[in-house]
Amino acid sequence: MKQSTARLLKRFMPYFKPYGKILALDLLCAALTTLCEIVLPMLVRYLAQVGIDDITQLTLELILKVAVLYFVLRIIDVTAQYFMSNIGHVMGARIETDMRSALFKHIEKLSFSYFAETKVGQLMARITSDLFDVTEFAHHCPEEFFIAGLKIAVSFTILCTINVPLTLIIFAIVPIMAVVCAKFNHKMRVTFAKNRKQVGEVNAQVEDSLLGIRVVKSFTGEQREIEKFERGNQEWLNIKRENYRYMGAFNATTRAFDGCMYIAVILGGGLFMMHGQITPADLMAYLLYVTTLLATIRRIVEFTEQFQRGMTGIERYFEVMDEIPDIENPENAVKPEKISGDITFSDVSFAYKDDPDTAILSHLDLDIKSGQSVALVGPSGGGKTTICNLIPRFYDVTSGSVMIDGIDVRTIDLDTLRGKIGVVQQDVYLFSGTIFENIAYGKPGATKEEVVEAAKKAGAHEFILSTPNGYQTYVGERGVRLSGGQKQRLSIARVFLKNPPLLILDEATSALDNESEHIVQQSLERLAEGRTVLTIAHRLTTIKNADKIVVLTEDGICEQGTHAELLEKGGIYAKLYNI
Repeated sequence: MKQSTARLLKRFMPYFKPYGKILALDLLCAALTTLCEIVLPMLVRYLAQVGIDDITQLTLELILKVAVLYFVLRIIDVTAQYFMSNIGHVMGARIETDMRSALFKHIEKLSFSYFAETKVGQLMARITSDLFDVTEFAHHCPEEFFIAGLKIAVSFTILCTINVPLTLIIFAIVPIMAVVCAKFNHKMRVTFAKNRKQVGEVNAQVEDSLLGIRVVKSFTGEQREIEKFERGNQEWLNIKRENYRYMGAFNATTRAFDGCMYIAVILGGGLFMMHGQITPADLMAYLLYVTTLLATIRRIVEFTEQFQRGMTGIERYFEVMDEIPDIENPENAVKPEKISGDITFSDVSFAYKDDPDTAILSHLDLDIKSGQSVALVGPSGGGKTTICNLIPRFYDVTSGSVMIDGIDVRTIDLDTLRGKIGVVQQDVYLFSGTIFENIAYGKPGATKEEVVEAAKKAGAHEFILSTPNGYQTYVGERGVRLSGGQKQRLSIARVFLKNPPLLILDEATSALDNESEHIVQQSLERLAEGRTVLTIAHRLTTIKNADKIVVLTEDGICEQGTHAELLEKGGIYAKLYNI
């Protein structure tokens, strides 16, 4: 939902709170720099008036006093400007850092459903480039508007003491200028939002292409990827063209109003001076104040682009921060110290929120005893992976309940629940880092001895020692330097180190060659000892020894039993096995 500028600013203001003292000092310095500009026309007017009234009174001593006064003001101005440029920018950078930290923490808490619908490139743009502009915005926005307000208020007051009618004529142009500029501002805001979205799209396309570079090259798809990138890049250019068109019109309009104000001073000032209602010195001061006022307006105009970029970044920031996780820790969450591993699905139904009419599971009942090895088999679309996702609460049931040791998983503390469950997936994800770091991810703070022991149990120790730097070998992004079997053994070592009582194996060997599958299968058998194990398998030879095999189709559970019992029954499982 689109948010107004006022609402966004109201929501952004609390981020200044930790830096209130710095902000106050920054605005004080802004006031001091403004003082220097405001005093100059008065000094010039004073010298000119003295010269017009009695040239003999314009002595060297008087001129030096005025010059020294202005010199002192300039020293104050330079010092204040240094603080604003240095400490003020650091304040903006700190606010940006705080926001980036808060955004990343919030994204980490969001549910699987959010990531299924959101491109990673879009999130990357919001975490990085969107917040770059917030630094400049956080620093300059309070400064620029404070300085502009101060100059306009003081200039108006001083000019009214000189000639009220002329002042009213000049300042009557300002609100008209503000209304016209506001319309262009709105159009610029829209184009900046489109620009930011397109940045995310380009990021997402680049990420997709680079992560899939092996597929691209194996299918000689380089030219297709280049063409796809060029379309996105060209769209980005078109959005920028639209943005600069509005910006050009905005700048031209403000310059036209500049001319109107100067014309008003020349015509009005000339007529008032002709009738003796204003002195030449006063008219000179008028011109200087109008020049200062227009310089202020031009500065605000130039800041407008930065302002809109900042507002767009803040808006996109709050769009993510306003996302509510589907899965949240319950109040008064249960934290069982020990879990034996009994799992019960009671009248469970499940459908994705974006497609509530399509039931993935419907009134499913399933009992898994502690220490039991249960295999889920059947054609795709039967809900095997969904069952496994409901246990650690990656998703919540639509109706019914999933219980562990008689406790509804929705009442268990999330960290406690997921800390008791180990997952080995077909698509192994290794982080960019060393072998040691990837295994140790299973237990933060693990010792070297614990990591080595886990690797030995997973059958990974020998191949690790054969790598160039052993456990300190860099695995590359997503583990590209390792084979599929090697990556899988590292993921198993990670779970060994975690040592959970519940184990979920999601087609853990289906993507491996026969030799790797044999090695990994042995590792999985060692890992499964003494644990409750739930296995999703397409290779039925790997689950012959399961305590219970559950056959799932789109109609739910069709068969249950041991390998021998199901073969003897001659049903769906027997047909799948014989195939």
